[in-house]
Amino acid sequence: MDILLDAVIDSVKLVPFLFITYLIMEAIEHKTKDKTKKAIKKSGKYGPLLGSILGIFPQCGFSVSATNLYAARVITLGTLIAVYLSTSDEMLPIFLSESVPIITILAILGIKLVVGMIAGFVIDLVIRLKHKDKEEEKIMDLCEKKHCHCEHGIIKSALKHTLNIFVFILLITIVINFAIYLIGEEHISGFLRNQPILGPIIAGMIGLIPNCASSVILTQMYLENVISVATMISGLLVGAGVGLAVLFKMNKGIKENIRILAILYSIGVIVGVIMELIGIQI
Repeated sequence: MDILLDAVIDSVKLVPFLFITYLIMEAIEHKTKDKTKKAIKKSGKYGPLLGSILGIFPQCGFSVSATNLYAARVITLGTLIAVYLSTSDEMLPIFLSESVPIITILAILGIKLVVGMIAGFVIDLVIRLKHKDKEEEKIMDLCEKKHCHCEHGIIKSALKHTLNIFVFILLITIVINFAIYLIGEEHISGFLRNQPILGPIIAGMIGLIPNCASSVILTQMYLENVISVATMISGLLVGAGVGLAVLFKMNKGIKENIRILAILYSIGVIVGVIMELIGIQI
């Protein structure tokens, strides 16, 4: 009962901060949504640069938008990967709600931005060098609204996001607290921290969950000192939210989608392992 009570109290405390954060984000997105899409469409060979920059802002459905644009061959594969890698999803609202130091938040976002940018440019360069660029397909009219329910006003959308994430945080907090109670925080964190390769591998698998649950799980585990920042970043790099689910629905070619998933997962794990081995602390 103490574990449940603590989880409820800790989660309820976040609600006002989550709502304010999502309200601000919704307001910004509704004013910049069309401009953002037009900008990334016109970015051309600089797509990975713009995609990684825009991706760090947890806009509703931005990874979905990028996925649809790639499915219509409006943007390159490098741009899509850059967006996926830099997307922070629910990490930012949770960090702000938990009063994580701004310098820490900026450092983590900076790592994701740089990794996304470099990976995107390298992928596009390799494709061009191998002359595997296919003739652009006709741009399709892809319906995106059914994947992003933000068309009912910023207050309703902010409330919906807040409720969804509150439930996720509450459930994940209960699970984490029970795991810590039964196994012991020192045993869990010690095991993951002493496994510089296994930690990022597991975190990358969590990141493959095609919704915001992955970023919630990883962020909460990091805040509970269960995993290191390197392990968390591995999962956050892989995590692209609902965009991964939309990829398999909207992009033709199951083999290509699996390759994209493999590229994303490999980059996230490799970066995490390197950070663990170097001993980067934020």
